[in-house]
Amino acid sequence: MAMKEIVDAVLAFDQAETIRLIEATLDHGTAATSVLQEGLIAAMDEVGRRYSEGLFFVPEMLMAAEAMKAGLGVLRPRLSAPEATPGGTVVIGTVKGDQHDIGKNLVAMMLECAGFKVINLGVDVAPNRFLAMAKRHDAQVIAMSALLTTTLPAMEATVARVKRDGGRFKTMVGGAPVTQILADKIGADGYSPDAAGAITIARNLASR
Repeated sequence: MAMKEIVDAVLAFDQAETIRLIEATLDHGTAATSVLQEGLIAAMDEVGRRYSEGLFFVPEMLMAAEAMKAGLGVLRPRLSAPEATPGGTVVIGTVKGDQHDIGKNLVAMMLECAGFKVINLGVDVAPNRFLAMAKRHDAQVIAMSALLTTTLPAMEATVARVKRDGGRFKTMVGGAPVTQILADKIGADGYSPDAAGAITIARNLASR
């Protein structure tokens, strides 16, 4: 019952209630890993389902992600490092020349709530920085976003650089002007048109 209440609190965008329920559940002896998997990750999967069915839109996803992030703040000290990042590590950023980050930050929050360790590089990120940080943090996936069509060449250059010098890293791309056709053309390993789909893509790429 407690896990369903946690899920419901996230879906109601109630940060305080999410924190209260997680603290109470932990105090009753439930393992932090169970709360992560059956509470927060289950909630995030439900948010993704509602988005794909048109029941949630970006504002609702942002509010739910904030509630999940609040709950994750309570859980993280109780989790060991491998337990805290069951999905692996993702380096994420907006490509060189682009200052937009709302969509990228939403994806980053949801990846974190899905159990990934997320290294958020911010905006205007050069190809060599994506690669250097992926190597430093032993990431599995490099995720990049672009909102301006004028910065798509920077996305292509980043994918090319990773393929040339960091072949073990998988690349995923997204953003308003990005399409599956473009992703295929530039050689990205994954593409999603939205934050919910990005979680599925990241899980698949990280497990390869």
